[in-house]
Amino acid sequence: MQRREEEEKRRKEKKKRESSAAREGLGSRRPKTLHLNPFQKKKLEQQNIDTDQIIPAEYLTLVPSKPDEYEKLGSYALIGLPEHLYPTRFVADGKMKTDYPVVIGGDNFGCGSSREHAPVAMGAAGARVVVAESYARIFFRNCVATGELYPSELADGVRICDELETGEEVEVDLEKDTLTALSSGRVYPLKPLGDAGPVIDAGGIFEFARRQGMIKTV
Repeated sequence: MQRREEEEKRRKEKKKRESSAAREGLGSRRPKTLHLNPFQKKKLEQQNIDTDQIIPAEYLTLVPSKPDEYEKLGSYALIGLPEHLYPTRFVADGKMKTDYPVVIGGDNFGCGSSREHAPVAMGAAGARVVVAESYARIFFRNCVATGELYPSELADGVRICDELETGEEVEVDLEKDTLTALSSGRVYPLKPLGDAGPVIDAGGIFEFARRQGMIKTV
């Protein structure tokens, strides 16, 4: 029951943010086709980026259903990455949002604990899609359940993180299931999201269920 109430609060806050974005001409946060040109991406070379690195346990006291704490949670996204490997912060000091809405990862992205805070923190920071070689199953499921991130997986086994540099401009097309490196024009095929796509488009499993008439709206 408590989780349902928190999801309801989060849903209402998302609708407020999306309505505000629409008024400002920014459009929905989760378009079905996601074109991220000329936004940048953050490259994560290390394999097995775990949920403790995405959002350390000390920040799990923040409640995502509270707007100010949701935003604050985003400011700590990926703060657990070792500085000697990642000297550039995903969210710069003094900022609440990231400059990298696309995250390029390696194998087994999101492994570790089952905390939903991991995709929520990245989404709160402004990340919109992760493109990785593979995902920990629970992280993938949490991305879909919360509607915070599109977890796209490379289709051809290419280690894209060996070919792209941090800050390189890319375009992600979720209808064609491709990522294009704009500097070279190379196109990388992505695995279709399948039935997970509409759930994320809707903003998560509860909003999807409402739209499908599975949950009554009071």
